[in-house]
Amino acid sequence: MLLNGEIMVGTVIKSIGGLYTVRSFDSILECKARGVFRKENVSPVVGDSVEVSNGVISKILPRKNFIVRPPLANLDAMVFVVSTTKPSPNLTMLDKFIAVCEYKNITPMVAITKIDLADYNKVSTIYNSIGVKVFTIDYSQPQSYLALKDILSNKISAFTGNSGAGKSTLLNAIDSSLNLPTGEISEKLGRGRHTTRHVELYQLDNNALIADTAGFSTFETNRYDIIKKENLAHCFREFIPYLGKCRFNDCSHTKEKGCAIIEAVQSGDIPKSRHSSYCEMFENAKLIKDWEL
Repeated sequence: MLLNGEIMVGTVIKSIGGLYTVRSFDSILECKARGVFRKENVSPVVGDSVEVSNGVISKILPRKNFIVRPPLANLDAMVFVVSTTKPSPNLTMLDKFIAVCEYKNITPMVAITKIDLADYNKVSTIYNSIGVKVFTIDYSQPQSYLALKDILSNKISAFTGNSGAGKSTLLNAIDSSLNLPTGEISEKLGRGRHTTRHVELYQLDNNALIADTAGFSTFETNRYDIIKKENLAHCFREFIPYLGKCRFNDCSHTKEKGCAIIEAVQSGDIPKSRHSSYCEMFENAKLIKDWEL
């Protein structure tokens, strides 16, 4: 779109070495950003809506969300690709990232791969039970991954997960024109070599914009964002119906008697693995000092 015939509004779809690729509805151009952004300690990132004037990004429009690593803005959804084996699921890491999504108002989804190699029912049951959309990917059944493509239509989404889980393979199945490189599994390490070198939004034929990011096995969740301990319970969606029903108003939901959430875990209404992840995150959050925020 053009404003006053001079300013173009578009979306940053690629960023490498200070050079940005911006897509509007009718054009794509490469440009740099104004130097003033560096002085303000901010810079455009992939997913940003920006104004371009005279071939230079002159303004970053307000973001609805932002994650630090990988640097992405305005995400509607994040798809966590989890393999049944090689590598095995790391549910604690997955829960940490899902909590960040909840905190950032990004819709989390889970795509389970390698379902022919090991049982996937545990992972599927846990996340279906809390209302997270789960896709079991069977490449002999195209609808299993095309259903995921359909739900991402007209959204900005990111795919992430442990290296070797099959992110790029899944994206190539969703849209063969992407032709993303895939890595061989290291038998010694049981995980894949990193094949994703930068963040880029790829446009699909249903107007979905999708980022294939590096594996999160190398990331720390506090690189995404720090969730204070008093906000953490709200980032576990299955906890919310029980909040305010504990015996103590300052209940941490980790070990107190009369905790409604712990009682729900004991009765099977909240998955034990989810509560264990919460407790670990809560203990880490207690160590965060205000000045670190």
